[in-house]
Order: sequence, then structure tokens, then C-alpha cells
Amino acid sequence: MATLTVEFYHDVVCCWCFNISSRLRELATEFDLKVVHRTFVLQASRAEMAARWGTPDQARETILGHWSVCRQVSDRPELVDIDAMRTAKFDYPHGLTAAIGCKAAERLGGQPAHWDMFDRLQLAHLSEARNVADTEVVFSVADELGHDPRLFAEVFRDPASVRAVEQDRHRARALQVHSVPTLIIRETGTRLVNGPTDDLAAQLRTAMRLVA
Repeated sequence: MATLTVEFYHDVVCCWCFNISSRLRELATEFDLKVVHRTFVLQASRAEMAARWGTPDQARETILGHWSVCRQVSDRPELVDIDAMRTAKFDYPHGLTAAIGCKAAERLGGQPAHWDMFDRLQLAHLSEARNVADTEVVFSVADELGHDPRLFAEVFRDPASVRAVEQDRHRARALQVHSVPTLIIRETGTRLVNGPTDDLAAQLRTAMRLVA
């Protein structure tokens, strides 16, 4: 059976990425996929958030409307806590700090560590209403995952981790990735259409026949 490599472009603050990540974990086991994680930060600062969404209150309300739609088709709707984020005492976060955290984890533990950090930060964001734009929240999650606190902080603050985020963004632009989640099968260039696990599995079977 052919082995496929799937590049997964994602942003920690994207609820749709949350739905896809758990499905992709299941499919990676079933199809023996190699999954390569790529950060793709949609907004990287408060200024970019304001330019895209308007005031903090407007941003929160619009984005939580997206959460509501996303939760309706989620395999784990109970983990998407809209009310908690609606009453959170911070502005809706941008995704850059969390992306740097994912890249720091990747530099320390490879792609599996990136995926674990991504998933845990998404839970912090979607389920626990924690501010993933806060460095201390990212460090706390890294500690929960067993990273050495001193070493993780050192790698996180290393400019190479920021450059790694920018390199992912550059690759995304070269491939004309404009939104997240985006899943690209490297061997065929096929982009998987977001949907339930069974639909994704059918698309993977088609791709495997093409490369067999």
C-alpha cells in the first residue's frame, strides 16, 4: 500500500482545525499517513485582529458565531465552550504566540510533539477559555506536556522559532493556501475537502489509487 504525506496547515485559534485534527489522527493510523504540520497564522497581532475584525467586541462576537457553526458539525461538540470564551476577560487572541509554541515543541520533539502541542493549545483555547496569545499560557501547556520548562522557554525565545513560523507561511503562500484548515496530499497535490471522517477517508483512498 502506498504511503501518503499530508501537509496540515492550521492555526491554534481556528475551531475548524480542531474538528479536522482529531479526524486526521484517526485517519493517520488507518492509512499509515505521514502528517507534516504547518503553522498558518491568519492574524499575528492585535493590530491585524483589528484590521480584520474591527473592535475586540466585534471580533469576539463574529468569531464565536463561527464557533457555533463549527460546533454543530464537530465530533466533540462538548469541548467547544462558547459561553466561556464569550465571558473571558481578555480580547480574542491572535494565533502567533501559539504557533511559535508549536514550532518550539517541534524543534524539541519533531512532528509528534508539534501535533501534541497544537491539540493541547486548542483545548486550552476552545474548552478552557485560556488566552493562548499569552506566553505564560503556552509555557504552562508545554509544562503539562512534559517539556523541560527552561529548555522550552529558551527554544521558544530563539529567533529561529519565529523564522520557522514565517517559513511555513512562505510555503503556504507558494502553494496558494489562503485559509485553514488546509490539507494537501504531497504526492498528488490534492487538497482534501473538509468533511466527516468517512468523506476524508474516501478521498484518501482515491489518492492512494493514483500513486499505487
